[in-house]
Amino acid sequence: MPLIELDKVGKTYRSGNRNVPAVVDFSTRIEAGEFTVLAGPSGSGKTTLLNLIGCLDQPTSGRVLIDGQDVGSQSTAKLADFRRDHIGFIFQSYNLIPVLTALENAEFTLMLQGVSPAERRRRVMEIFERLGIAGLENRRPDDLSGGQQQRVAVARAIAARPSLVLADEPTANLDSTNSRELLELMRQLNREDGMTFVFSSHDPQVIERARRVITLRDGRLIEDRRRP
Repeated sequence: MPLIELDKVGKTYRSGNRNVPAVVDFSTRIEAGEFTVLAGPSGSGKTTLLNLIGCLDQPTSGRVLIDGQDVGSQSTAKLADFRRDHIGFIFQSYNLIPVLTALENAEFTLMLQGVSPAERRRRVMEIFERLGIAGLENRRPDDLSGGQQQRVAVARAIAARPSLVLADEPTANLDSTNSRELLELMRQLNREDGMTFVFSSHDPQVIERARRVITLRDGRLIEDRRRP
């Protein structure tokens, strides 16, 4: 059974008196352990598709199944619980909470899950060591560089050991060196921990490193290319 299955998915938004299609009749399957990028120009529908996979939005038509569950038919409360327990998010704007330290930001999902303070700290400090940001745990986001903030965001996304990590334009606010380092870290997590990564991006560095590239244009699937 695939981890992600999209079956003739459509998403239409209302703009004034018009219906604007963002995703049109889109079908694909993504297996556990894949390292996949949704590629395409701005407005191609890749972020909308990522939001549908991440249960942040619901399709207008078709079905979105994550680990066999039809998430389009779930209540808002059940979707929130599902996201918390199964999906990690990495946003291009980091979305760190300004008043919390790096450690507290990274612990946030674990706190929502009811994990004890000692276990939260143990897990996060282990990840900070792995991501090269040990020693920064007591700094707040404003005291961190963009690359450091993005690594804290990665730590938050993976601390709860989700089966799926979604990254929306994760390199958009990083220079080429930080982008390359971040992508190598995520590839390492994919190889060593078996985490499934799905990105939305038009960054050539992301596309070059993906093992599968799903290309969209005007909300439609144009090409689905796999690399060895």
